Amino acid sequence: MRAAVAAMIVAATLLWPGGAPASTLGGAAQAAPTPTESVKRTIDEVLRILDDRELQRPARLMERRKLLEKVIAARFDYREMAKRTLPTRWKTLTEAEQKEFVELFQSFLSASYADKIEGYSGEQVHYLSERLEGDYAEVRTKLVSEKTEIPIDYRLMSRSNDWFVYDVIADGVSLVKNYRSQFDKIIRESGYPELVEDLRKKSKEARPPKPKQ
Repeated sequence: MRAAVAAMIVAATLLWPGGAPASTLGGAAQAAPTPTESVKRTIDEVLRILDDRELQRPARLMERRKLLEKVIAARFDYREMAKRTLPTRWKTLTEAEQKEFVELFQSFLSASYADKIEGYSGEQVHYLSERLEGDYAEVRTKLVSEKTEIPIDYRLMSRSNDWFVYDVIADGVSLVKNYRSQFDKIIRESGYPELVEDLRKKSKEARPPKPKQ
């Protein structure tokens, strides 16, 4: 679990559309960012949000959380992630059911890891290497603090001239495989409707109380 939490601290930082543009030459079309550039550019943006002293005020907790969730949602391909957690069940779901599951999965992840992301306390991200295979890529990084170093690899896929994360491997643990195992167990023991209800309840339980005015 420590690895998954650490992954989300950094994984929450991937670039949303409209960020700093890549350089161009003589008015030519903008070059697509490399996977590493996309990861780094947005990690810098999220760390800026986390380090903003005004946004650290208790009264602005919800505002800061929404900003962080916006960053995550714009770069993580939640549909692809959700689909990979239900490899056999996915095709049996209707379009409406798939949409509902993706929304619940996104809400569940955002709620579950929000406190951990906000617990960032000066960790540094080191970029180690990048591997490309057609429309897929893996960016290897390391999260470094005074007490520990955690390897975190981002798996991305290319779409619409950009890169989107579909899995995070933290300290050797795949986020998608971890949830695939959990979800499969619930479905086998209690059925798919129980999984949906479980995600709905956990998302609500993890939401923080609104700060007093």
